[in-house]
Amino acid sequence: MTTAIIIIAVVAVVAIAAFFLLRGRLAGGRGLRSRFGPEYERVVARHNGDTTAAEQELRDRVKRHGHLEERPLTDGARAGYAARWASVQELFVESPERALTEADALLADLSRERGFPAGEDFEDRTDALSVHHATHVEGYRRVHTARRGEASTEEMREALIEARGLFDALLADGPSGHEHGNRHLVKGRGTS
Repeated sequence: MTTAIIIIAVVAVVAIAAFFLLRGRLAGGRGLRSRFGPEYERVVARHNGDTTAAEQELRDRVKRHGHLEERPLTDGARAGYAARWASVQELFVESPERALTEADALLADLSRERGFPAGEDFEDRTDALSVHHATHVEGYRRVHTARRGEASTEEMREALIEARGLFDALLADGPSGHEHGNRHLVKGRGTS
């Protein structure tokens, strides 16, 4: 009788432990999905729907880059970046490809100054940015890709508008809107 009670107790403990372990893994997936938003879906798609591999990649990103603390900008630096972005938007009317090249360089400079990885590894930089600015990093990727001139003018315009979200997030200490800075890129202007 004592052996049966011990066996039942061990099975119950194992079942409870398995339940909590499985619940933790499922909650981890929901937590990653919530934290990364559209970036979560992009990584899952890149892993051909394999959520386990995608979630492992995202957990690795958090381990590598989650400790980064964004350095504050001086008022002068903030004003300088704002002026550069305004120039990029003006340049878009004359040369969309050059404007995107400038926007790509500006976002790289701004992200480095805020404390994100320096160097030429775009993927490492966007991985780090995705940990802290997951909802805005895709715009940066689109600018980086579209700057090569392989996109239509409309696609380049949309990429620049989308990248403005990351620019605003990096420029501000908190969340900010980005509609105000894109007025002159409204559909029909700056396109050919």
